[in-house]
Amino acid sequence: MARWSASTAATVAAVVGASLLYSMALMTTASAQQPGPGNMQVINLDGRRNSKFTCTDTNKNSKRPGCTATCPARCPKKCLVLCPTCKTFCLCDFYPGVSCGDPRFTGADGNTFYFHGKKDQDFCIVTDAGLHINAHFIGNHNPATNRNFTWIQALGIRFAHHSLYVGATRGAATWDAAADHLALAFDDEDVALPASIGARWSPPAAPGLSVTRTARVNTVVVELRGVFRVVANVVPITAEDSRVHGYGVGADDCLAHLDIGFKFYDLTDDVHGVLGQTYRTDYVNRLNVTAKMPVMGGADTFRSSGLFDADCAVARFGRNTAAASSAAGAGIDMVTDAKYL
Repeated sequence: MARWSASTAATVAAVVGASLLYSMALMTTASAQQPGPGNMQVINLDGRRNSKFTCTDTNKNSKRPGCTATCPARCPKKCLVLCPTCKTFCLCDFYPGVSCGDPRFTGADGNTFYFHGKKDQDFCIVTDAGLHINAHFIGNHNPATNRNFTWIQALGIRFAHHSLYVGATRGAATWDAAADHLALAFDDEDVALPASIGARWSPPAAPGLSVTRTARVNTVVVELRGVFRVVANVVPITAEDSRVHGYGVGADDCLAHLDIGFKFYDLTDDVHGVLGQTYRTDYVNRLNVTAKMPVMGGADTFRSSGLFDADCAVARFGRNTAAASSAAGAGIDMVTDAKYL
């Protein structure tokens, strides 16, 4: 995790905290450098190496010279740069509610950790009285290093009496950046979303729910008004990724998976799950945050029997408690019932 002085961290937090999902939505393979909010710039190398980005100070009275930024080694393809100081950092090293790559989460407390789960199994990421999100993990074993690697292939989201599937299609041997590798389904019915920027879908049964493309293919924003906002981006494991990280991925499967950004608006203080627990006011981080790769264990605690099953050991979904009848539970009912809108 990136470590700066308290003043620097506070400055970065103030600038980028509100712009997380905006910046993530801009970072698609179809674009190179994109302007972000304020003095925040997105660097997207689109597979190219040694690319640089030049920052200039837009303050009329400033005599500060420009500077040149490159992405850190931790995130060589996509990063954010704070101009005009050229401070660079990775999304997964800073933002709360983010999961990227070999499942690396940034909790609400700002600490980054790994949760490896297990190949072909499902784990509850967030579970609350009125909201439950499971993730399906795919993986690969590298016999040369005897290591197992996992990635999030799909999300199963439950709210009120509805279910939403957001996933990367399976089985593609090679990655075609022009093709759509995103699969969507609502209440067991496939969702067809036109391949155009800004294309939007919202079901009559849940008018507060929407899915909007922020790129022609592979990137969407999923929003349940007043409850959550999720940016999902389908990405592959490239030959270069495999070489650098020792994934041992063969030529028969590009292991398309999701990079995900979450923003929650109305969680209760009883929330749990791999990521959800970090939003509790009584959460105590017991991970070794100084380790190079802090790992959260307890897979059995978070394992669900299926992608839409709310039966992990810490499940909260559907609980008939005071929390369930609070603004969180009531809010979800309201945004999914057309008579309230």
